[in-house]
Amino acid sequence: MRIVLATGNQGKVREFQAMCDGEVVPYTQLCEPFAIVEDGTSFAQNAHIKAEAVRARLGEDAIVIADDSGISVPILGGAPGIFSARYAGEGASDKENLYKLIEALRAKGVTQTPAYYTAAIAVASPHGTYVVHGWMHGTVIAEARGDKGFGYDPMFIPEGYDKTLGELDDAVKSQLSHRAKALALAKPIVAMLQRSG
Repeated sequence: MRIVLATGNQGKVREFQAMCDGEVVPYTQLCEPFAIVEDGTSFAQNAHIKAEAVRARLGEDAIVIADDSGISVPILGGAPGIFSARYAGEGASDKENLYKLIEALRAKGVTQTPAYYTAAIAVASPHGTYVVHGWMHGTVIAEARGDKGFGYDPMFIPEGYDKTLGELDDAVKSQLSHRAKALALAKPIVAMLQRSG
């Protein structure tokens, strides 16, 4: 069965293709992009919603992988959390979201504080939908450093490191990443579903 990624986000597409040896096709290559209402109250629910919506739209025997991920900062009550992609408003750019979070930290009078990334990956197929999680813990800082990665990477320092994800090489990041950890759990599910036909 074809493996389809339920996103048009080029940063995520590159990450998934690198982690899956390029065997994943973004759904936007198979049909017109369409709006998916992510009205879940958790990363898991939103990943599930996206995977099912794309599988229903494709109307074929496909394994659809969807991820919902974001950053949570306990000092901000867990924000931005599930609203990470639209923290600065609908249609906000990565940079606008990043700088809104930096401003929120400065408003609290902190230059750094604990934070963590969550990734929920849903795998939808004709045999059902499964969801797994991965986490990456560290610290957010009230400035942007580095131009690698995307999203909040330039302000997040993973546990055990002194550089932000925006400064670290992709090879290092892919070993630490919340998405890589979730994908490691999703891969056996995908393999099982492929065997099931």
